[in-house]
Amino acid sequence: MRNMIFSWQFWAILSACFAALTAVFAKVGVSGIGSDFATFVRTIVILLALAIMLSATGGWESFSSLSTKSTLFLILSGLATGASWICYFRALKIGQASQVAPIDKMSVVLVAIFGALFLGEHLSLGGWLGVGFIAIGATLVALF
Repeated sequence: MRNMIFSWQFWAILSACFAALTAVFAKVGVSGIGSDFATFVRTIVILLALAIMLSATGGWESFSSLSTKSTLFLILSGLATGASWICYFRALKIGQASQVAPIDKMSVVLVAIFGALFLGEHLSLGGWLGVGFIAIGATLVALF
């Protein structure tokens, strides 16, 4: 069990489970209020939860430990996350969670492409085949 907690696979599976719950909970939570306000409330909850976790684990670090490059890319990542959440909540407000979530997960396909183009990452032929199946599967779930 201890080794499993230190594996990326364990945390990725938990991430997928929580992402699934996010879609279901958000779909219910966004009913009756504006999607942008719902995103704001969600963000406050995340900030509070992270502050508690950092305090409990002693994980706080000095902002001066951030390099200029790290700061820039964390800001860009934060902006992309915010834009993603705003778009996601608007899509949930209008559409069904079972259709919105698969299209949102097309990000897996885009990460593979961007990773290859910008980060020099390499997928095997089987990996690219899997990425293709994800794209086809997400499209089929969303459209039918």
